[in-house]
Amino acid sequence: MAAQDQIPLGSGFGHASTASDIVSAYGAGLAGRHYVVTGGYSGIGLETVRALAGAGAHVTVPARSPERARAALAGMAGGIAVATMDLADLASVRAFAASLLAGGRPVHGLINNAGVMASPLRRIGDDWESQFAICHLGHFELTRLLEPALKATPGARVVALSSTAHIRGDILWDDPHFHRRPYDKWAAYAQAKTADALFALGLDRRWRAAGVRAFSVHPGGIFTPLQRHLADEEMVALGWKNADGSLPSAVAALFKSPQAGAATTLWCALSPQLDGLGGVYCEDCDIAPLAGPDSQRWQHVRPWACDDAAADRLWTMSEAMIAAAP
Repeated sequence: MAAQDQIPLGSGFGHASTASDIVSAYGAGLAGRHYVVTGGYSGIGLETVRALAGAGAHVTVPARSPERARAALAGMAGGIAVATMDLADLASVRAFAASLLAGGRPVHGLINNAGVMASPLRRIGDDWESQFAICHLGHFELTRLLEPALKATPGARVVALSSTAHIRGDILWDDPHFHRRPYDKWAAYAQAKTADALFALGLDRRWRAAGVRAFSVHPGGIFTPLQRHLADEEMVALGWKNADGSLPSAVAALFKSPQAGAATTLWCALSPQLDGLGGVYCEDCDIAPLAGPDSQRWQHVRPWACDDAAADRLWTMSEAMIAAAP
C-alpha cells in the first residue's frame, strides 16, 4: 500500500508559499533545463511557466489554442515555445509528442497541469466522458509517448495535477464513462482527479528504476478559468462566494492566489527534499498525510487515491481504452 508513504517531510514551506518562494530556493540550476507544461497559458499553469522560464529554464507549452497561448505568454521572460496539442484528440497528442521527440531535447520535467472541471456531459474519443478523457487519458498517452525523453534525462520528474476533489469519490470502475448511470459532473470530476493521483503512483512504480519519479499535487482552492463551467449561483450554493460576489471569510482565508497555487507543483518538480521519493500525493508544498478522523473535508489524501492495486487496475484499464480507440 502506497498509503504508508504519505508522511509529511516538514518541508519548511506551506499554504502561503508562492512560486517565487520555491524558485528562489531551488531555481539556481534551472538554466538550460527543459520542462513541458500542459495548460501553461492560464491560471496556475501560467504561473508555473512564468516561474520556470524566469529562472532560466526552457518551457514548451502545448496548447489547444496556440494563438491564445502566445497572447497570454507574450512578453514573459525566458525561453518559451508554444506548440499545438489538444488533449481531447489523441492524434493531436501523438503528433505533438512525435515532434518533441524529433527535436532531441531532453525533458527534465513534464507537468500535466491542464484540465476541465464540472463540465456538461461531452463525449470524445471512443465515446469517452470528457473530464476523465482530458484530465487523465490524454495525459496518460502523452506521458507514455514522452517516455524516451524522460528516461534519457537524469532526474526527470512527472507532476500530475490532482485535486481535493478526489475526496468526493473513487474511480467509477464499472462505468467510468457514464454509459449506464446518470451523468453527474462532480462525480466525473472526482474520478478524474483520483485518476490523476493513481496515475502518478502507477507511473512512479513503473519508471523509478529508470530514474523517473512522479508526484500528484493538490494545488489548493484557487479562482481560475477552471471554474468557467460554474455559474455564480452555483458557486454561491457551494459556499465559494457570497451573493454579492464577495468571498466568505473562510474561503478568503483558505483559497490561494494562482502564484501560491503553482507552488506545490514547482516544489514537486524541483525540490531536492523529494530525491529518492515518488508516487506520493502532495499539498501545501509537502507530502500530504493519509486522511484520518480529524481531517477536514478539503485536506489530506483518501486511501482510494494512493492504493497500489488501484493504480495498477487503472493503468491496465487506461491502456485497454486507448488501444481500443479508433
